Amino acid sequence: MILGVRAHDFGKLPVEELASKVSKQGYSYIQLALDKAIYEVDCSLGKLNSGMANHIRDCFKKENIQITVLGCYINPIHPDIYIRKKQLDRFKEHIRFARDFGCSIVGTETGSLKVVDSCDFDKESQSDFKILVQSVSELVNEAEKFGVIVGIEGGHNAVITSPRIMKRLLDLIPSNNLQVIYDPTNYLSENNFKDQDEIIEEAFELFGNRMVALHAKDFVIINSKISIVAAGKGHLNYELILKLIKDRKPFINILLEDIKEVDMDESMRFITEIYNR
Repeated sequence: MILGVRAHDFGKLPVEELASKVSKQGYSYIQLALDKAIYEVDCSLGKLNSGMANHIRDCFKKENIQITVLGCYINPIHPDIYIRKKQLDRFKEHIRFARDFGCSIVGTETGSLKVVDSCDFDKESQSDFKILVQSVSELVNEAEKFGVIVGIEGGHNAVITSPRIMKRLLDLIPSNNLQVIYDPTNYLSENNFKDQDEIIEEAFELFGNRMVALHAKDFVIINSKISIVAAGKGHLNYELILKLIKDRKPFINILLEDIKEVDMDESMRFITEIYNR
């Protein structure tokens, strides 16, 4: 098992200070979203270059930390075509320089739905899904030129609201440069969390072979609504998830997310103990 963390869960810091904090917490792997994690370096569109990427990579490398996912959070279905194009251009820029960061995966979520109270694909979301396919196809075409993977992360509050819709996207874009960043909590809501085992097993059945990273957080139900908590502090069936990981994706990067520093040690122990059973 390879356990890491999202760098911006430490806050936005100068790169040397950030690398030191991540290292002192005991991590060797990170997901790095430049604009969310790094202070005093302008990583905006048009500014990325090989020298900058090498500098940031080397700062983490000095602390024995590898950038396993380069996060580039965009809305690939943004209704404003001009804004959408700028965001896609930013993602493509990350693709072009990903290897200079020592990384082969650039990840994003799939954009917001107009209708969020269903955990299944319906007619009202078909237009959003069509735009998503167009945008992701454009990103994958760029990724194929540079030998980089586009990592797509679904969730109940985005276009990819279920494992079946993720599989539909993968089928429509049959490229090995498109892979999945799997967050099991993202597919759960107050309406379906009791069926989590079936949903988790379905995800591994439909696209387990396409998973390149796992996001690890947890959930509780408060006032009949899902609330996110640190891994090990909620109801997510990590016994099942980690069993499937060991069987289907040994050594995959598992990245803690939505976690406070005070909870990191406990979550690391929790996941490690279950995985090693």
